Amino acid sequence: MSAVDVVAEVTGSGPPLYLAHGIGSRRGMWQPLVDGLADVATCVAYDQRGHGDSPITPVPFDLDDLVDDLEALRQRLGHERIHVAGHSLGGQIGPRYAQRFPQHTASVVLLSTAAGRTEEDRHKLAAVIARMRDEGIDQVLPTLVDRWFTDDFRLANPDAIERRIAQVLGTPAEIFLCVFDIYGETEMAPWLHEVAAPCLVLTGEHDPGCSPRHNEFIHAELPDSELVILDGLRHSIIVEAPDRVIAPVREFLLRQV
Repeated sequence: MSAVDVVAEVTGSGPPLYLAHGIGSRRGMWQPLVDGLADVATCVAYDQRGHGDSPITPVPFDLDDLVDDLEALRQRLGHERIHVAGHSLGGQIGPRYAQRFPQHTASVVLLSTAAGRTEEDRHKLAAVIARMRDEGIDQVLPTLVDRWFTDDFRLANPDAIERRIAQVLGTPAEIFLCVFDIYGETEMAPWLHEVAAPCLVLTGEHDPGCSPRHNEFIHAELPDSELVILDGLRHSIIVEAPDRVIAPVREFLLRQV
């Protein structure tokens, strides 16, 4: 499948930092990080294919197709070497990009992603995906929201929860299920050791699917990485606690210059 010309917004000045969102999200999710990093990086936030304003393509597509979209965007914008930060599925796109295009990768930030899944992990995730196909995405959304946000945040920020739900329901169902399949079926363990670029690995303490255990595994497999666990948080760390994400990412990026 050929690469897609995804829609992107470019903000700030400094080394280019490409921002890859996760399942059913949008480039706008990165706005808090863009606001906090635009003085030290040229932030390139983009919509994955089938999401937001980017073109909808036939399914299925795979992780390497999403990596090809990122590479096509880099070529279009003319940046020679880029930093890549990705959340969830985006956290799989970033290291895969670095493995395939090491000459163009300055560093990778892996946010709330997973590798080293056990058989039980894979079974639970497959069951969630199967339920979405059988019952409908909207019927499983309460389960997903519970995995994404802490109870306190959900109660205090109903508007943020509604926006996230609207993003999911506004994503074509076939696209949402396709990228969920990619996220669930991707196992980075066989090739993480080939990612030579410096990496920052960061997740929430209570993220059930991208837990500290999974991220400790990622950290151990990568040749050059740092690990940060944010206490008290689940999956949607950028929405729920952007300042706690900005600080370590900013420090990491400044060390790469």
